[in-house]
Amino acid sequence: MDAIILAAGYATRLYPLTEKTPKPLLKIAGKPMMEHIIGKLDSIDAIKKIYVITNDKFEKNFNEWLENFDSNKPIEIINDGTSTNDNRLGAVGDINFLIKQKKLGDDVIAIAGDNLFELSLEEVTNKFRKGNNNLIVAYDVKSKNLAKSYGVIKVENSLIVGFQEKPANPESTLVSTGIYIFPRKTIGLIEKYISQGNNADKTGDFIAWLYKREPVHVFVTDKPWYDIGSFEQLEDANKKYKSH
Repeated sequence: MDAIILAAGYATRLYPLTEKTPKPLLKIAGKPMMEHIIGKLDSIDAIKKIYVITNDKFEKNFNEWLENFDSNKPIEIINDGTSTNDNRLGAVGDINFLIKQKKLGDDVIAIAGDNLFELSLEEVTNKFRKGNNNLIVAYDVKSKNLAKSYGVIKVENSLIVGFQEKPANPESTLVSTGIYIFPRKTIGLIEKYISQGNNADKTGDFIAWLYKREPVHVFVTDKPWYDIGSFEQLEDANKKYKSH
């Protein structure tokens, strides 16, 4: 299994903090978000390598960070060649770019680089290995108003039967956490999805397309999860992690 950390966004909502620093390198409780995620990936024996996909604007930041960071797994920084928010490839576009660039043909775990979570990824990968099916990690935000800001999942018998990206009227309060595992058989479908002209920006749009073609299983966590999309969420996560 290969791991992909999606870190090619421009995080314009967090300017000026992210004007010269990529969001995954902003510090939470004294260390970059990226290192919290890698700490979770390090414990998974099946992972051979961690790829961090970024852009032309922030490649130097990540290379400088990596020079001073030690991981149990080999880490490679990949530049997707984009330079602004207007020409970004998007999350699905970046996954596809990396798969083609590095000729990946194994199972893939993809994680949004602005994610903080307390669940064990070993639990998630163990569930994946039992069925070798597409798997998405979900969290119940317990508020339909909050759910409007996320990809909302409708589940029956642990399978996705509906997916809405930032809906005005959410069907549930169960949302995507930006953690996905795709078996090698799905790799070709990612390229097919993009070649059909579908939206490559949001991974949720791909999931909405995928579950109608292949089973997508859901792993629901009740452990704390933080999606760092605003100054308030950044401050809240910082306080919670400092108190641990």
